[in-house]
Amino acid sequence: MDERQQSLTDQSAKQLQQALRADHEELFQLILSTKQDLLLTLLRNPALNDDHLLALLKRRDLPESLLKAIYQRRKEKLSHPVVLALVKNPTTPGNITRSLLPLLRLFELVDLCFIPGVTPDQRLAAERAIIQRLPTTPLGNKLTLARRATANVVAELLKEGETPVVEACLNSPRLREAAVYQFLSGPKANAETISLVARSSRWQQRPNLRLAILKNRLTPQVWFTLWLPKLPTASIRQLLASRRLNPIQKSLVSLELKKRGPG
Repeated sequence: MDERQQSLTDQSAKQLQQALRADHEELFQLILSTKQDLLLTLLRNPALNDDHLLALLKRRDLPESLLKAIYQRRKEKLSHPVVLALVKNPTTPGNITRSLLPLLRLFELVDLCFIPGVTPDQRLAAERAIIQRLPTTPLGNKLTLARRATANVVAELLKEGETPVVEACLNSPRLREAAVYQFLSGPKANAETISLVARSSRWQQRPNLRLAILKNRLTPQVWFTLWLPKLPTASIRQLLASRRLNPIQKSLVSLELKKRGPG
């Protein structure tokens, strides 16, 4: 080993010793290092606390190995802020993120979905964690979720069919037409919630949804009275052929078709 190599080795060893012995303030300087071995050594410093970890975890250039080391060495005593910071870091491995998500609060999971730079895997995992909690989520929180959550979460809320939640979901800018269609064709739609969709200025004019409403045997008669005269004859025939209509609905459709005559 030449003198230059020896000097670099000695310098590196000195930095690692400094990392082990640094005090509270010095640690804040050392966590800015790009040297992975030095950052790993910092984790063994007894003066390292949550403030240092939170500052470190704000970095987006950390290697996976370092994030794994933070989790492995401290997982038994990770504070909630550190757990949240680990989950938010886009480099945190997926298996670690999934293991930590149950520790997050409901609306922390929602916020995670919208953080700039969040990976698709992180967003999907957060959505699944939210959806798993829906059966035990209080009504007030569901109403807030309907306003704030992602399209996938709002669609799951809509499927539950609770009238106040359905109303909130229908006003969500993230709700998709496909989710409304599935709800209208599903088992949880009832006369009241179907009418909520039918009265909605956003959804009532969509042809596919109108037909889905008119094909539901629980749809109140008033929507047949209002909408049948405006439907194309081809749609009237399609409705008449549907097996989902109740007898009264079928008679209303048949009557409308007779009014139009043979043509």
